[in-house]
Amino acid sequence: MTELAARFPLLRPMQRRLDTAAREMLAVPGRPAIDFTQPPGEPALVGPDSVSWRVFKNPVSLFIGGVTAVILELAEPSVRTGVWEHSSFRSAPVPRLQRTGLAAMVTVYGPRSVAEAMIAGVVRMHGRVAGQTPAGEPYHANDVGLLSWVQATASFGFVEAYHRYVHPLTPEELDRAHAEGAPAARLYGALEAPASQAELRAFFEAMRGRLEPSPIVLEFLAIMRRAPALPGPARPAQGMLVRAAVEIVPGWVRERLGLTERYGLRSWEAPVVRATARLADQLMLPSSPAVQSCLRLGLPADYLYS
Repeated sequence: MTELAARFPLLRPMQRRLDTAAREMLAVPGRPAIDFTQPPGEPALVGPDSVSWRVFKNPVSLFIGGVTAVILELAEPSVRTGVWEHSSFRSAPVPRLQRTGLAAMVTVYGPRSVAEAMIAGVVRMHGRVAGQTPAGEPYHANDVGLLSWVQATASFGFVEAYHRYVHPLTPEELDRAHAEGAPAARLYGALEAPASQAELRAFFEAMRGRLEPSPIVLEFLAIMRRAPALPGPARPAQGMLVRAAVEIVPGWVRERLGLTERYGLRSWEAPVVRATARLADQLMLPSSPAVQSCLRLGLPADYLYS
């Protein structure tokens, strides 16, 4: 139990519910559970003193950042076509979110051998994904440029959500957060993924001519507002968190996609999102990969919360 929950007993039921939800979210149907406590001592792709381990422990900013990342991914026509035509997102969004969430947790916290094996499986799966966009442009999911765009949008979404709603990161921490994704990016084949804030800005600028509006972006947001992605008590806030995700998409991208002000946060909602995300950052979830992985490395359960 964190110091916050110890001081405020009324928070303990919330902590237990969030912990149960975190455990259920990572229980992907048809896939064996991953024990992040094993094997003892095996390091992850990034270390526990990294910015990434701090960022990825927060379930609220992860949800927000994940939605932001997908908005940006779907703005690119080849990625959009591949995602929409070769995934079960429209028909079964929650299992798809579970698989994506588990992959992110394994990439950051999982033992290196488990992460490498999982990523190799994703690369093999991508090898079977190819086609043409509606405009007739051929694409392949293992294309270095497309993989790098997906890596860049994920890094931007997760880091920016934490920076904006949880705890402002220094310029040095922002650079570190992006650089820490490099080992996983190489394994995925995203060889052009940016490794600093400056490289990220340059990459986004280079993509200006590729990004375009699509009804699929709006369909995605509608799915994310109504899919039971959050635990029951938190579900009324789901629409607000989706709007928080739209809010941190770069302004020129929002304009290009037609994401007008009504898709973003109301004036009173931003402080609520920040308060919720900051509270979540202080509530230790014993079943979370962040805590379980600290135990694997012989660190205290509350290492990331002290």
